Amino acid sequence: MSLWCVTVALLGLLTPALSTDPGVIVQLTQQGLEYGRQIGIASLQQKLNSIKIPDISGSEDVSPIGKVEYSLSQMHITNLGLPASSLGLVPGSGLSLSISDAFISLNGHWHVKYLKFIKDSGSFDLTVSGLTISVTMGVNSDETGRPTVSSSNCAASVGHVSIEFHGGASWLYNLFSSFIENALRSAIQNQICPLVHDAISDINPHLKTMNVLAQVDKYAEIEYSLVTSPVVSNTFIQFSLKGEFYKIGQHQEPPFSAPPFSLPQTNGSMLYLGLSSFIANSAGFVYHNAGVLGLYVTDDMIPSSSPLRLNTKTFGAFIPEIAKRFPNMMMKLLVKTLEPPRITFEPNNVTLQANGTVTAYAILPNNTLEALFILNLEASVSAELHVSGLNIAGSVTLNRISMTLGTSYVGQFQVMPLNNIFTMILKVVVIPKVNEKLQQGYPLPAISHMNLVNTQLKVLKDYILVGTDVHFTQ
Repeated sequence: MSLWCVTVALLGLLTPALSTDPGVIVQLTQQGLEYGRQIGIASLQQKLNSIKIPDISGSEDVSPIGKVEYSLSQMHITNLGLPASSLGLVPGSGLSLSISDAFISLNGHWHVKYLKFIKDSGSFDLTVSGLTISVTMGVNSDETGRPTVSSSNCAASVGHVSIEFHGGASWLYNLFSSFIENALRSAIQNQICPLVHDAISDINPHLKTMNVLAQVDKYAEIEYSLVTSPVVSNTFIQFSLKGEFYKIGQHQEPPFSAPPFSLPQTNGSMLYLGLSSFIANSAGFVYHNAGVLGLYVTDDMIPSSSPLRLNTKTFGAFIPEIAKRFPNMMMKLLVKTLEPPRITFEPNNVTLQANGTVTAYAILPNNTLEALFILNLEASVSAELHVSGLNIAGSVTLNRISMTLGTSYVGQFQVMPLNNIFTMILKVVVIPKVNEKLQQGYPLPAISHMNLVNTQLKVLKDYILVGTDVHFTQ
């Protein structure tokens, strides 16, 4: 993975929406750039090791012996070093890479012919020192909303060239060494920038692996395409991503938009991700519309140690008409949302408010269902969130519930006495099912071979701030 791949991958880490405000903001800090520089220089060095010096031949008039024909062949690099480099931000533009004090050593064979019939040959070692390279890199987006990189303003300069000949007539070396040094200087210098441009171009296939449309499950996917151009400052590069759940194959916008937010000035981690409450609310919109925010509860889902059973005997104690009309029958409950749940982020607090219904059924002897009553349910839960691998996951706990009678098929009754039963059912059946799903998490924006380490998560007003370092594996 090249320098460019690591650097831009850390950044990112174009469908029109109701708002231009992103659901996700990603910032790459100076620490992230430094990590990219350390890894990338090794990759760039490997790229430069592929320099191929073509055979060189020519002739020069050398006093006092006259015309000397020479050729250099079988040249190959024996050592290459990039000891000093820096990768910096160019506000409003992109990145700049500077390499200084680089050196290249190579070995080859030389042949000369002079005085028309005298020939000589041997080997040589050439050292290029004081090599400098500078290049600027622009970061944009392609038609899929993924980052792309391009290079410009590349310059390479060779400082000092020295050559040492072996074999042949030693008196001849100094006579034509300056001509050979100049030829090799030009041959090396002309190849460096094309190789740098190739290294930058090689990053784009890696960036194509960015999960701009990440599947969560069989119902939903998340879009992470870029919605605005990157913002480059003196201290970070910021990318704005859409960050929105959609039903698979049907990108319907919700009747709300992402609230504007900005990340605080902070450092200490390579990468910061701001995840808006808009993402969670768009998830609720998708899953509610897909009809999957519902659960049938049966007696076998209630712990056997519980004295409260899901049958007409238990409920008949509170609603006598049930015991009278449906004696000794098992029951089934359908708990479902009436509208998408509402998620709010406040400092150190994530709250979910859900409005739904609970429909109670008696299971008749022929296994058909007979509706008994429908309760309107308002529930409030708190969430704990964490990063697991490349996913953000969580769990919820029940805060409170409020129930009112919607429809009764067994006469009027008081709902309050049933609170304990339904609170227990929500805590021991419904909430664990929700947490089972939440523990799987949903994917964060990433590219292949990317891992998050030393991750910290903080809940702020309207968004979650994730600070993390990044590690890339081969």
